[in-house]
Amino acid sequence: MISVTTPILENGIIVEYKGIVTGEVVAGVNFIKDFGASIRNIVGGRSAGYEEELSNAREKAIKEMETRAERMGANAVVGVDIDYETFGSAGMLMVSASGTAVVVKNK
Repeated sequence: MISVTTPILENGIIVEYKGIVTGEVVAGVNFIKDFGASIRNIVGGRSAGYEEELSNAREKAIKEMETRAERMGANAVVGVDIDYETFGSAGMLMVSASGTAVVVKNK
């Protein structure tokens, strides 16, 4: 499965549009990562714990989107957009990936 942010695929022709497809992941960040991030907030620097959590959530959301596209009969997803949201006092993180599931043939 190929997923791209562009509306077309180089060396490919879209022959069928299957529809909009999404993947969502909601993840909680644990106490240790929260504590480490609060220290980084005070002294400056990057929070490896949060960065790792973001990366894992993004990959899971993309994989879920691709799995749903495959179930629709698609072999690619174009126009992919990834959004991040935080909500709740518990520090929940939501990552969503969306795009258009398509069938692509090589040129």
